[in-house]
Amino acid sequence: MSATSITIHFTLNGERVSAEIEPHHTILEVLRQQFALYGARESCGQGLCGCCTVIVNGESVSGCLYLAAMADGGEVSTVEHLDADGELDVVQQAFIECGAFQCGFCTSGFILMSRQLLDRNPDPTESEIRHFLSGNLCRCAAYPEIIEAVKLAARMRKSAGAVPA
Repeated sequence: MSATSITIHFTLNGERVSAEIEPHHTILEVLRQQFALYGARESCGQGLCGCCTVIVNGESVSGCLYLAAMADGGEVSTVEHLDADGELDVVQQAFIECGAFQCGFCTSGFILMSRQLLDRNPDPTESEIRHFLSGNLCRCAAYPEIIEAVKLAARMRKSAGAVPA
């Protein structure tokens, strides 16, 4: 690192970590290069497609634009953190059951956003799903399957008695 590098400390997927960064590094660069977390991907580089979505302090952010220094002292969650004890999150399971992906490039962003939606609104309408996910783009056009996966995940959570955090 250079003379301008700084060290940040944050909680990453439930574990306290440190990273030495340059002030211009994005959280996406740090996650991929220093922690080998490859679920979030850079696609547009402009925060328009949702492929780079990560959760910082409980809110979804475009990882390609979010400066890593802003995560200092915070909490960062990635798609890799959703499975608990080797069990898939219901949103992940619903995406599989509905075939809500083709190439998979955008899937992690859709899954994180879908989970955030269901945490906030356990029984969204199709219109609410479409609106909430409108910042995520799928170049393979798996939108009907994605909508069905969110509906299925909502039903699965309801039948399991899952209560949003």
